[in-house]
Amino acid sequence: MMEYIGATGKPVQFDDVPIEAAIDFHFILSFAIDADSSGNPQNGVFLPYWATTLTPDAVAATKSRHPNVKALASLSGWSLAGKTLSWYIPPDRNLWISNAFSSLKSLVQTYHLDGIDIDYEKFPKHTNGSFSYCIGELITLLKNESLISVATIAPYYSTVLPYIELQQRYEDVIDYVNYQFYTDKVKTPKGYLEAFKNTTEQFGKDKVLPSYEVNGRGIQGDAFFEALSLLEGNGFDVNGAMIFSADASESDGYYYETKTQKFLLKNSTR
Repeated sequence: MMEYIGATGKPVQFDDVPIEAAIDFHFILSFAIDADSSGNPQNGVFLPYWATTLTPDAVAATKSRHPNVKALASLSGWSLAGKTLSWYIPPDRNLWISNAFSSLKSLVQTYHLDGIDIDYEKFPKHTNGSFSYCIGELITLLKNESLISVATIAPYYSTVLPYIELQQRYEDVIDYVNYQFYTDKVKTPKGYLEAFKNTTEQFGKDKVLPSYEVNGRGIQGDAFFEALSLLEGNGFDVNGAMIFSADASESDGYYYETKTQKFLLKNSTR
């Protein structure tokens, strides 16, 4: 189970989110950004911009109470300070990797993190391979140094190509694909099934997680769970899911987190 948290600045708390003991639950802190507070690129120097309630002590306490919980930092996201964020093509790729490794090492150690999620959402027309190389080498280095154990990527329809390149070149160090199906704006279970099929052909059947945006775009309400059942009926093992986000779920009493975990538990006991 993947849950983005902290992106809106709301004073959301880890303790508010229901967590089933038998579920591998990953909180994805949103976002760590390689930009200053005005949105200007920092050449790989990442800073935390998630809600201030999500402190290092809060992460440590949550993981202590729930040994099944992991914490990840999501890198970049859509915007900061009203400025849309884009992949910055570094003039010196190895310097970017070095800066990113050092800054993320500090974040990992300070916030007791277990991994990173890659969520760059805008790219220049040509990245010249810089995105796949820099991100792939960064993940590899963090894993080789035993700083992280989990790495995920979060493409959507307009960012598929650079993420496919990353997946093809560094498949061995990428654990899950948090594809943002809600950006495809499919509204029905049948449409969701078709979108899921297409995505697994691009990124692999075993890594892609179904996803849901609370009070947002795409499929809504219990139609999402109908879609999960339809995926199962068509030969897909639904062993995980991604929800965006805990910030929005608070007003619904975390209905979708609760029901999604029950769905996953049902599958695990079959």
